[in-house]
Amino acid sequence: MTASLPTALIAEDEALLAENLRQELAKLWPELQIVAQAAHGLAAVEAALAHKPTICFLDIRMPGMTGLEAAAAMAEDWPEGAPFPKLVFVTAYDQYALQAFEHAAVDYVLKPVQPERLAQTVARLKASLAPQQGDDALQAAVQQLRGLLGATPVAAAAQPLRLLQVSVGASILMVPVDEVVFFEAADKYVRVIVENGKEHLVRISLRELLPQLDQSRFWQIHRSIVVRSDAIQRAVRDEAGKLSLHLHGSKERLGVSRMYAHLFKAL
Repeated sequence: MTASLPTALIAEDEALLAENLRQELAKLWPELQIVAQAAHGLAAVEAALAHKPTICFLDIRMPGMTGLEAAAAMAEDWPEGAPFPKLVFVTAYDQYALQAFEHAAVDYVLKPVQPERLAQTVARLKASLAPQQGDDALQAAVQQLRGLLGATPVAAAAQPLRLLQVSVGASILMVPVDEVVFFEAADKYVRVIVENGKEHLVRISLRELLPQLDQSRFWQIHRSIVVRSDAIQRAVRDEAGKLSLHLHGSKERLGVSRMYAHLFKAL
């Protein structure tokens, strides 16, 4: 039985750099099929889930979602049993980032891409494409990404946010952050659920809000959800191994993604 040809996704917001990478890969690895190109992080996630490429070349700095965030989003939504892509990050020179990549054993290439360095990456990728169980590859990628996310912590504010200013008609409502049960990203807004069951929308991204919260009290459990830890009653694992959170005094059930499931381990 003939093995299928390797495929790749290129995620790069600068069209000239994306085309240069595609051309260099064509020279170094003619058998590699570029099945999709994406100009921003969300498009990269959607394309990866649709095409399930063998390899993803991800620009670290892209609009809306970084390459690292895009990789984490892929890992959250990747179907069980499907082989997870090999990840190669494309980055400008940044000593801190390069140390993090090397520590996590994740491959990277620097911009502008040099053929000699890309050739080394191609050789490593070819050597690593031996058959591997899909779930094993996915778990290995999740561990690598957790390490990278941990190596780039959210820069916390000097003083955690205490009050949210929420527009209600012509008024501004002051909502104590201590009364918030969870936050959920909703397009360009964040959905705010408070203890009395009421819901508010604030015009801010979850990425902008997260550094303003007390990280010891508010836990990220999914790329789009942050929950107040003492609002959690219990974590329940279903037959497929997926975790969901039951909250005190609420019928809401919050799903925990693969990237954050390690937060819930019995002592």
